[in-house]
Amino acid sequence: MSAVTEDERAIKWSYMDHWRSNGPTGPVDQWHSHKTMSAFLKQIKATGFDAIDTFDFRIWQMYGDYGGPAKYQEMVRDHGLERIVNTFHAADYDVRNYAPHLPETHANILEDFRVTMGRWSEIELDNIIVMPATLFYDMEPITEDKLKYSAECWNKVGEITAGFGVKLTCHHEFFCGIQSEPDIETFYSYTDPRYVSLFVDTAQHCIAGLDPVALYDRHAHRVSGFHFKDTRNVATGDDHRHRPDSEIMAPTTGKWFYEMGTPHGLVDFEAMMTAVRDNGYRGWISVEHDKANKEGGDYSESTAISRWYAKNVLEEIYR
Repeated sequence: MSAVTEDERAIKWSYMDHWRSNGPTGPVDQWHSHKTMSAFLKQIKATGFDAIDTFDFRIWQMYGDYGGPAKYQEMVRDHGLERIVNTFHAADYDVRNYAPHLPETHANILEDFRVTMGRWSEIELDNIIVMPATLFYDMEPITEDKLKYSAECWNKVGEITAGFGVKLTCHHEFFCGIQSEPDIETFYSYTDPRYVSLFVDTAQHCIAGLDPVALYDRHAHRVSGFHFKDTRNVATGDDHRHRPDSEIMAPTTGKWFYEMGTPHGLVDFEAMMTAVRDNGYRGWISVEHDKANKEGGDYSESTAISRWYAKNVLEEIYR
């Protein structure tokens, strides 16, 4: 039997570019210089990843330091990686002008995406990822009307991104307004599957008290991607209500996120990958290491461990 070619592989692995390396004066972001970026891309390629994801706000550094998204992607390809697969639209959710549950802010959000998609149009993206609600404390109490208004907003945004050949996909952080199982189900009942997809983050859903495998099984027909990372903790009490960032400010937990294969992790990745296989998903899975360097952690170590786990455990399940 002939070997499977790169193009025939059902699953490819992209790396979401959270990263810090240790410099002489402290942690160094890979966007610090062409040298630090090159070192980052070499490590991602060497561990066996196929591509990268990035953040929408990085486009300014792409323009300033590389000449734009297409020129930066040339550098990515020069290091043996395929391309930029997804970008995360990390918007500044402000109830005065950017809150999906408030219809009076929708015109501003739509214009933001028209401009944003124009900037990215010189390269091919699969998804633009959004958190579909403001922070929890700016949206509560969560009502059906607020969920419906949010859905209406993202349906319209999804029409805009579809015009550029890019899927609009929603990523539910444990501290965002739409994070509980009932609210997620209500939200998707009002969204149009042609224009609004789901992006499953295994750790974020676990932290919010959801089973990411069951969530994926229910919505597999509209899942357009994944963040695979682990956690050891479920949010309790007011963990999801701390300003300005519950991932940093919640007093119960010093480090929320860990790599796949971590001891005592709560995500059942073998069940997750079995569900991915059984639902016939083909395409990209993104590995993410948000704040991996907290409590003595190391990005390069977490990345290597995750890639080992993907290759030696998960790829054995999905053959």
